[in-house]
Amino acid sequence: MRVLAVALFAAGLLGGCKRDPSSGNAKDSDLLAEGVRYLDDAAFRREQVLASLTNPNNIYSKQRISNYALGTRGWDLLPEWNPKSIPVTKGIAEDVKSGRALKLDAATLPLWDGSRPTSVSAWAALGREVFARYPLRAEPIVEWGLKHTEVAARAGLLADSAGTFPGVVAFVDVDGTTRVGITCALCHTNVVDGVSIVGEARRSFDYGALRLAYTSDVGGRMDGIQRMHAWGPGRADVTEDDDEDPVAIPDLWGLREQTFLTQAATIRQRGPTALAIRQETQLLTSNHQRLRPPRALAFALTMALYAFSPPPPLADKSMMAKHGKSIFESQCARCHTNGAWGGDPIPVNDVDTDHALANGTARGTGTYRTPALIRVARAAPYFHDGSVSTLEDLLSPERLLPSFARGALGPGAVRGHRYGTELAASDRTALVAYLKTL
Repeated sequence: MRVLAVALFAAGLLGGCKRDPSSGNAKDSDLLAEGVRYLDDAAFRREQVLASLTNPNNIYSKQRISNYALGTRGWDLLPEWNPKSIPVTKGIAEDVKSGRALKLDAATLPLWDGSRPTSVSAWAALGREVFARYPLRAEPIVEWGLKHTEVAARAGLLADSAGTFPGVVAFVDVDGTTRVGITCALCHTNVVDGVSIVGEARRSFDYGALRLAYTSDVGGRMDGIQRMHAWGPGRADVTEDDDEDPVAIPDLWGLREQTFLTQAATIRQRGPTALAIRQETQLLTSNHQRLRPPRALAFALTMALYAFSPPPPLADKSMMAKHGKSIFESQCARCHTNGAWGGDPIPVNDVDTDHALANGTARGTGTYRTPALIRVARAAPYFHDGSVSTLEDLLSPERLLPSFARGALGPGAVRGHRYGTELAASDRTALVAYLKTL
């Protein structure tokens, strides 16, 4: 079966749906129709997972080819889990800190009532609940952080002005115990002056530092201690191998426009099913393959991700910004081609930023996806690994020199993405002014 899958990949015969339900121009009826196929047609799911994996030989792809949509074996046999889950508030955090046993109210209902929404907006509303409340797993390190608030705050584990910790939940696990867990919102909801910005990367979150503090306090051996020291805020290594390739937590803007998913373009998105499968399999692998989410919740999460809306951009009608727009259109739009100012993958040898992720055994494809530039002014640090601190540095030829001292990961040259570095200084300034309006 795997040989057949590879052959079909090469021939381009899988996933031959000519319309593009992921594009911003797709009708709601197209999204809903594909949702029905994803939910009800196992053969369609199998076809789509094979079509979506751009390199069938990396670990991520092999795991899905061997386990997904096989009917009588693999992940289809996992029990479906529709959890009872509530957001952790400061009051619940105080219970944790005081050692009081966690217990959900008996009236707490499962996250989903079992009925399928009938509109894209209703699917997205359900998906926002999944994003905020579906546990990726129980997380004792975050539970420890609730007991050590000063350490947690330094690591970016923060409550918003409503007293809720985005991405942290109390939930009833499959064994009936109530645990502290984490959700997608932990990394992808920023907290700025007490306001939660859903979909924006929490670049202050330093899981490595929190894990190091936890291990130091409770004792015991921690594998990968050097990796934890190297991550820093806003970076994490969640790949399936032992390679050192932590990446910057990305914003979730413009996913509907992107034809490829993940920084290494691991997944081809020819429609919402690709992203739904991505969410479904991420939820079950994050929970150690003990169970799987109802597929309706994975599709709902996809609709929510498509609908996430960023903060408004900077308004700049100056001549400098207008000049920067013309530079962007002549110099940058060749790669940043879609409605999110993102685009298709670029061979790693061409873009030449750090090669580790692009060529990694876990999710490597030999390429990097052209990233979306929606609200790029808020998205520092830049590049897939977060190695560049500012837009000005990204375009500066100084960045390419061994004497460069402002790299986000330390002094020394930051290689790759020479595009724009050859511009005159005044043109680089104008281009930055325009980028801040996206």
